[in-house]
Amino acid sequence: MRQHGLLSLLAALFLAAGAHAADIQRMDPPFWYAGMKNHELQVMFYGKDIAQAEFSLKSYPGVKVKEVAKVKNPNYLIVYLDVTEKARPGTMTFRFKEGRTVTEKAFELRPRNTKTGAQGFSTKDVLYLIMPDRFANGNPANDDWEQFKADRRNGGGHHGGDLQGIRDHLGYIDSLGVTAVWLNPVQYNRSNASHGYAISDFYLIDPRLGTNEEYCGLVDAAHARNIKVVMDMIFNHSGSSHWWIEDIPDDDWFNQDAYAKKLSERQRQGPPEGGFRRGPRGNDGLTTTTHYKWVLMDPHAPQSEKDVLVDGWFSGGMPDLNQRNRHLATYLIQNSVWWIEYARIDGIRMDTYPYADYDFMTRWCKEIEDEYPDFNIVGEGWYPRNSAAGWWQRGSALNPSDTHLKTVMDFDLTFTIQREILKESNTSEGSEAGLFKVYETVAQDFLIPDPDHVLTFLDNHDISRFMQPGDPVWKFKQGLAFLATSRGIPQIYYGTEIAMAGPDQLRGDFPGGWKEDPASAFTTAGRTPVQNECWDFASKLLTWRRTSKAVTEGRLVHYTPDNQTKCYVYARIAGDDTVLVILNGSDTERELNMARFADVIGKHSFGVDVVTGESVDLRSTVRMAYRGVYVLELK
Repeated sequence: MRQHGLLSLLAALFLAAGAHAADIQRMDPPFWYAGMKNHELQVMFYGKDIAQAEFSLKSYPGVKVKEVAKVKNPNYLIVYLDVTEKARPGTMTFRFKEGRTVTEKAFELRPRNTKTGAQGFSTKDVLYLIMPDRFANGNPANDDWEQFKADRRNGGGHHGGDLQGIRDHLGYIDSLGVTAVWLNPVQYNRSNASHGYAISDFYLIDPRLGTNEEYCGLVDAAHARNIKVVMDMIFNHSGSSHWWIEDIPDDDWFNQDAYAKKLSERQRQGPPEGGFRRGPRGNDGLTTTTHYKWVLMDPHAPQSEKDVLVDGWFSGGMPDLNQRNRHLATYLIQNSVWWIEYARIDGIRMDTYPYADYDFMTRWCKEIEDEYPDFNIVGEGWYPRNSAAGWWQRGSALNPSDTHLKTVMDFDLTFTIQREILKESNTSEGSEAGLFKVYETVAQDFLIPDPDHVLTFLDNHDISRFMQPGDPVWKFKQGLAFLATSRGIPQIYYGTEIAMAGPDQLRGDFPGGWKEDPASAFTTAGRTPVQNECWDFASKLLTWRRTSKAVTEGRLVHYTPDNQTKCYVYARIAGDDTVLVILNGSDTERELNMARFADVIGKHSFGVDVVTGESVDLRSTVRMAYRGVYVLELK
């Protein structure tokens, strides 16, 4: 008996010594919402050997455990819950049992967010694209983070712009006449790159830009001015410093897992002197994407080329996510839903849209649409032909598998305008040029299911500035007038309104965004005469556009620019409201016989230019100054 008692005591002591609390280092999402249309909730737990613990949910009305899933790495545990319509806001309790030790983890189930948001964006909007790091430094205290220091002399590094800087200048943005802001990625990027497209944590705002709470505050402040907010997201890849890379969940979490493991090993060894680099030296064994996006729609393309496009890494520093992994796919979709509900964003711009798994992206669009019917997503598909944009947009007769993607980016029109606008209009067969090429591009809208829901732009953060050093002001006025009045959803790139020009200004700091700047282009006094001429034109035009039913809701009727007049003439018509736009594509003055445009002018006898207030008689001929522009409300 004594020996048996001693053995029992030793066994109890051994169990007690071996028992330890579950090490829960992360829980994604950090909270969720009751009353969602999709009842399934995935919760990812991360911690040392967390999968060895026995998981349970303390009884909570309306919620039950559907599945407890384990992956290869025991430091992850993925739980699926059914959060039914009977579930009410409150605090759930997750339990992890290891031996005799039970660890409890609270999880908040919040009420649905009733703040303004999830409105989507449409033809009634003008988006203003901002690189947060390059717009304005509202809080110098967050300029430095870990080993990364703000340095405006470093062209590709961080300069110190932040969310507070944007919030401080919402009045400027509002007075410009735009109705929405699209920010380049604001999620945490543990690198010195300023662009934001290598995310290290999908649930965290980059500390150099601000906090999660500050981001929500910016959205609220924008909404108070009736300005919407569009969030930039990336599902194709993460950054090389994402916490998943440091401890990879499973062999199929990243495409080309062997290379991901090399990168993981290097990350665990810590940053070398001088900070992290892009990846293992030489990118040994890595296949990067070809960027041959046409292969996805090419009926003659081999599967191998499609695989390289989708599974190849964007670069050695951007690990390619495998959205065919069901746990990862659900994680990404939930993350975007979480941001919509938590921050009340109004739209999403999805980066590198064709590079991610097609079926996954279709599922994502459908789930977002089901949860938020008014929401809008624009997918970046960098194609120089509108046939591709049409293939990607939902409802395409050319694509046998509907994408459910409402809005696509019209790169074809952008490249055409940038290339042709300085040329004189020419309609000769084989040598078309100038505004005729712009007309020709729009004329191919038969390839696009919904031309009104394409995103149009003169420039953005990835291509050259629309204005170049020495360009005439008329180029700015014609380009912006066309952008604001043609079909589609216009997007303005920050600084375009003051004619920021040249390669060095592609991602340049907005003048006046830093206290040490010699002049502030946020003010009339701080702008040059040319900057004020451009800004005034933009502000008057875009502010007027907000209330123009013809432009924001009307149909487009356009006329071929002929060699005699060299003018591009088109109308936007909604009921009795008609706007007539005339762009002179000639280097000389032109006279237009307005009888040609009688089917859109109708009984109207004159028009009033919305920028200058000039009254233009439409009953006979209209004299157009060289490279002139009229945006006329017909009376």
